[in-house]
Order: sequence, then C-alpha cells, then structure tokens
Amino acid sequence: MRRWLGLLAAACLGLPALAGEPLSLSAQGQIQVAFTPGDDAGALIVGAIRQARRQILVQAFSFTHEAIAEALIAARRRGVDVQVLADPEQAETVKTSRIDQLVAGGVPVYLDGQHAAAHNKVMVIDAGQATATVITGSFNFTHAAQYRNAENVLLLRGNPLLAEAYAANWRRHRTHSLPYRKR
Repeated sequence: MRRWLGLLAAACLGLPALAGEPLSLSAQGQIQVAFTPGDDAGALIVGAIRQARRQILVQAFSFTHEAIAEALIAARRRGVDVQVLADPEQAETVKTSRIDQLVAGGVPVYLDGQHAAAHNKVMVIDAGQATATVITGSFNFTHAAQYRNAENVLLLRGNPLLAEAYAANWRRHRTHSLPYRKR
C-alpha cells in the first residue's frame, strides 16, 4: 500500500521515481557554489532569502548564523511563508542557537525528533515556481560554518522538479515534527 501511495505521489508531483528509489532529474538552471572559510556563503544565502516571494522551507541541524536568522525574519515580515524544521537537541542545547529569535520573529519552528539527528541543511525557496531555489551542502546555518569550518554551499536555481522533490521531503518530515516551545 505504501509503495502505491509513493508512486501516486510521485506521479502527481511529476517526479520520475519509484517510492524508495533515488530520484533522477535533469540538470537545469543556474548553480552557484561557495566554500568556507573564504567565500561568504552566509551572504550568498541571505541574498537568496531576500529574493524569495512566496515561501521558504528550512531544514537545519544547527542554527546560529545571525544574518541568516534576520533575513528569514525579514522575509516573514514582508509576507513570505517561512517555516523551519530543526534538530531538537541542537535547538534546545546550543547556547547561541537562533531558534528562539526566529520564533520571536514570527517564524514557525518544528522539531524533527524522529531520527538520531535531523541533519539536513536545506532551504527550498519558492517551490512550484520556475525560479525555485534549493540551497544545500554541508554548511550548517552557523557562525562556525562560515568562519571556522571547511564547508560548502550549493544554490541550485531554476530547477522546479528538484525544488519540488526537496519540498516534498520537507513536508514528509514536517508530518512527524512537533512545534517548538520557546525556552
């Protein structure tokens, strides 16, 4: 039954994969890459957030990067639907976490505690649009990722099927996540 539901969902989304199998999508659009330390990956991400018009779906393991948090709150204030899935342990134990700041800024945050770690580092911007953007890579949305760690960020623009695949994965994790309660 699950396999058939997965097949139906993939067909409805126009995704060319069977349930439980990796997706294979055509490469298209524009790719930007940044490597840290050195490149300003945070500014690249903030720039993409500022271009969002409808929605930003975030999956974050650790979140301490102030400028990225401020950009997400600013997007929320200008009417963009911003939602965050975070790792519970990181959100609740890291003293410099920006999760409380996001919640105070009106951004709904959910904790994905179903896994040993909610280790995704993803933003999906304006899924369903031709200009959709996926941000992914090893870069946690943290100060350390920008200034101390060797990290990478990929911005993949203009591939709506890729963005929808990431958005569908976000929604799947949202179904088992719980609302964050401010410390």
